[in-house]
Amino acid sequence: MGNIKYPTPHIYAKPDDFAKTVLMPGDPLRSEYIAKNFLSSAKLINNVRGIQGYTGEYKGMRISVMASGMGMPSMGIYSYELFNFFGAENIIRTGSAGAIQEKVNVNDIILGMGACTDSAYFHQFNLPGTYSAISDFNMLINAKNIADKNNIAVHTGLLLSSDLFYDENPNAYKQWQNVGVLAIEMESAALYINAAKAKKHALAICTVSDHIIKHDSISPQERQTSFTKMIELALETALSIDNL
Repeated sequence: MGNIKYPTPHIYAKPDDFAKTVLMPGDPLRSEYIAKNFLSSAKLINNVRGIQGYTGEYKGMRISVMASGMGMPSMGIYSYELFNFFGAENIIRTGSAGAIQEKVNVNDIILGMGACTDSAYFHQFNLPGTYSAISDFNMLINAKNIADKNNIAVHTGLLLSSDLFYDENPNAYKQWQNVGVLAIEMESAALYINAAKAKKHALAICTVSDHIIKHDSISPQERQTSFTKMIELALETALSIDNL
């Protein structure tokens, strides 16, 4: 990394400003909320384009939180720079998702074991086939064990990272539903392949903010501030990584 110049166009910070583990909500306001309500001695370390990044402590462990923005391109930029330029070893996405299975309800938590995608993001790698974007196994199993220990109900399975929020085909989700995808979001697949390429570690933990079949949802304000169980699960998972 000797030839890397800091700051980058997107992160105005130095590598040692970040902890090895970074929580990444999509929303910058959720980043601020996590820092101010769950971290002690939190310091703002990046605010380029309003993508707020903080470093503080959780139960004595140094940890960072920074927003990813919306979509694969945005997650692709921020996770790439954190993994390759700023020394991050682990990124835990703390995001929202829209459920497409009857067994999943609004406010449920999903651990993204893998992330399917309809995006062209993977094309840059010129792979002679289809890549399976999966989470880090140790992070996934630790999160599941912590959830079970604390009686936090979670679903573990596939997410769909889509480029489309408004789809001209309103029934396109049904094909993903038929192969077991639990919910749709817009970032995890880029995070997972960036982690794999950098030989780092990643996990997506998502709270269901709306349900495509049941037409149920929570408000934008609730998305910013009410995902407490997901945030606590992510932070405890971060502690377990540090103790490996």
